[in-house]
Amino acid sequence: MTTQDYIKREEKFGAHNYHPLPVVLDRGEGIFVWDVEGKRYFDFLSAYSAVNQGHCHPKIVNALIEQAKKLCLTSRAFHNSSLGEYEEYITKYFGYDKVLPMNTGVEGDETALKLCRKWAYLKKGVPQGKAKIIVCENNFHGRTITIVSISTDPDARKDYGPYTPGFVTIPYNDIPALEKELQDPDVAGFLVEPIQGEAGVYVPDEGYLKKAYDLCKNHNVLFIADEVQTGIARTGRLLACDHENVRPDILILGKALSGGVFPVSAVLADDDIMLTIKPGEHGSTFGGNPVAARVAMAALEVVREEKLSENAVEMGDLFRRELRKIDSGMIETVRGKGLLNAVVIKPTNGKTAMDVCLKMKDNGLLAKPTHGHIIRFAPPLIINREQLLEAAGIISESIKSFD
Repeated sequence: MTTQDYIKREEKFGAHNYHPLPVVLDRGEGIFVWDVEGKRYFDFLSAYSAVNQGHCHPKIVNALIEQAKKLCLTSRAFHNSSLGEYEEYITKYFGYDKVLPMNTGVEGDETALKLCRKWAYLKKGVPQGKAKIIVCENNFHGRTITIVSISTDPDARKDYGPYTPGFVTIPYNDIPALEKELQDPDVAGFLVEPIQGEAGVYVPDEGYLKKAYDLCKNHNVLFIADEVQTGIARTGRLLACDHENVRPDILILGKALSGGVFPVSAVLADDDIMLTIKPGEHGSTFGGNPVAARVAMAALEVVREEKLSENAVEMGDLFRRELRKIDSGMIETVRGKGLLNAVVIKPTNGKTAMDVCLKMKDNGLLAKPTHGHIIRFAPPLIINREQLLEAAGIISESIKSFD
C-alpha cells in the first residue's frame, strides 16, 4: 500500500474530525519517525508533547509489556497491586496528599472542575448551584461538552450548544480582569494553562502566574493549573508553574505522564480538596489500571534519570537563537519557553504556515500549524545539540524557500 492508499482508507471509514499532514507514520524511535515508505523525519510535535521521553522509550515500553503480561485491568471495583505504589510515587514526586487517576487530559480537566465545585459547596460555603469558575480566552482544555462550553474558539464551540453554565471568561495574562471577577464570593476556582499551547504558545508576562495565585489565595479561590501539555519537563522545569514557584491547589497532568505509550492522566490535590469526593461520586473504569500505573512510574523515572528538564532549558535556548537568525520576511516572531516554541508566520506570495509545514515534511521534519498562521515546535526532550542544529537547518531552509 502507498501513502495515498492508507489516507484514502482513513477518509472512507473514519470520521473527518482531523486534518492531518499527508504523511502516514509506521515506526518511531527517539526523536525520529518513519513513514510507510521508509522515509525518516524529525518529529517536532511529539504528539502534542505526549512523547517528551522520545518514541518507544525502552524503559517505558518494557514496563507496559511486563505488566500487560501479568494483569491489565480490574476496574476500581477491586484493589490492584500496582495502584497504591503508583499513588505513593506520584504524590511524593509532585508533593501532594492525594491523586485521582484518569486516562485522558480532558478527563483530568473535567475531574478538576468537579472537585472545584464540590469543594466550593462543602468547604467554601457557596450556595448550591451558584459556584463559578473563571477561565481564560483562547484556552484549550479539550473537547467535551463542558470544555467546549468554556472555549472561545469558534471551530471547537459552534453547533454544540446548549452550553454548560457556571463559567466566567476573562482575557489571558490580564491580572486586573482576574482581580475584578474575584470580587464575586461565588467564584470557586481559576482554571489556567501556565502557557497557552494550542492557542499558539502564548507565554504570559513574567510574574503573571504568581500574581494570579496570590489573588486566588486572598479570595479563598482554588488555583487550578492545566499542565497537560506544559508539564513533565516540557518548558524546562518539571511544571511550568515551577518557574514562578507556584504550587497549584489542583494540578492536572496527562500526555507525557505516560511518555506517549498509554493513555494516562492524573489530578493532584491535598486532602482538604480531594476528600470532598466520596465513593460513587466520580470514577473511571480504566482510571488507575495496573498498566497505566507501571507506565506512568517508568515515564516519570525517565524524566529524572535523563535530566529532561535541564536539557529542555539548554536546547530550548539554542533553538530560539537559531530560529531568530533566520532572515525571512515570513517570520513575524519566535516565542516559547524550554522546548515548547512557536513561530508566527506572515503569509508571503500566497504561501501560509501550512505550506511551510508541507515543505518541512518534504525536507524531513514534521510540525503542524495551529490557528492557521502559527507553527508549534515541540521535539522530544531527549534531542541533543547536533540533532537540534540539523533540525533548525531544515526549518530555515524550508522557510527561506518561499522568499
